[in-house]
Amino acid sequence: MNEIIIRLLPMPVGVRAFTIPDSEGDYNVYLNCRLSAEQQRRSLRHEQMHIHRNDFYKEASACAIERTLAALL
Repeated sequence: MNEIIIRLLPMPVGVRAFTIPDSEGDYNVYLNCRLSAEQQRRSLRHEQMHIHRNDFYKEASACAIERTLAALL
């Protein structure tokens, strides 16, 4: 429970990463394997911030959550 599982997948160029919480309470982070190692690290940090901020359970829109997170970085 509350584990972060990282998976590398080929995704379209515009998609860096996304996270899906599962029914066990774990977080599945999908990183684009086409990104450089540095871009993958940055994307992972970004997704981890969403996890630590509990963004998946907020009623705000995804755009509003991304704007708030961008302001913190």
